[in-house]
Amino acid sequence: MKHVIMYSGGIGSYMAAKRVAERESIDDIILLFTDTLTEDEDLYRFLDETTKEIGATFIRLCDGRDVWQVFKDVRFLGNSRIAPCTRILKQEPAKKWVINNFSPEQVTLYVGIDWTEMHRLEKIKNNWSPFKVLAPLCEEPYLSKDEMLIGLEKKEIKRPRLYEYGFSHNNCGGFCVKAGQAHFKNLLQTLPAVYHYHEKKEQEMIEYLGKEVSILKRQKNKNTYRLTLRNLRNEIENGSDEIDLFDFGGCGCFIEEAYCNYII
Repeated sequence: MKHVIMYSGGIGSYMAAKRVAERESIDDIILLFTDTLTEDEDLYRFLDETTKEIGATFIRLCDGRDVWQVFKDVRFLGNSRIAPCTRILKQEPAKKWVINNFSPEQVTLYVGIDWTEMHRLEKIKNNWSPFKVLAPLCEEPYLSKDEMLIGLEKKEIKRPRLYEYGFSHNNCGGFCVKAGQAHFKNLLQTLPAVYHYHEKKEQEMIEYLGKEVSILKRQKNKNTYRLTLRNLRNEIENGSDEIDLFDFGGCGCFIEEAYCNYII
């Protein structure tokens, strides 16, 4: 039996891998990383250090496109409900690799979500059926993210810098179409060059599609409005009180979308 951990480069997948390594032979463990080519540079340092520390086989998969190339190819800008990037750059390469290498009886899959994200687990299991999926961090002993990061540093491994900057995950260089206004505000304040890059790419998508689209939306007086990264930046710089400081959103990779209206 092989044990494949969906190894994102975040603290959750690292701790999940450590728990699997405590009860399974290291020779049977595979750390599977799907590269979006949108990652923070420090993620690769973290991958290198942690994979060596765990000692398991490491496999990197890559479609060859980044998230903006995917949006252009499918002619659709990802948002909190529909994210072509996660399906095309993460779900599909991982699923294709697993199916091509194992039958459901030969492998158990593991994800790094923890007990605070347990509501995601059923959707992930449905997405991977008939393969068995486990989430070691949804089992006792329950750990907070801070406790995981402290445990990491006891191994003398530096935590990924995105956590130091206040991000909840270490994916896509702090960028995520499932993120909210507060998340993007933090991105602008901590990594302004990264924010400006994605702001520019969003404007390019608007021109490419020939219509007003945006990653973010805002609800006001029961009406929904599009909110571009350019407009959000202007609001932040002008001290607007319209910004939802509690709207962080979150990464939802490896969960099927609610619906899909783009063509792959």
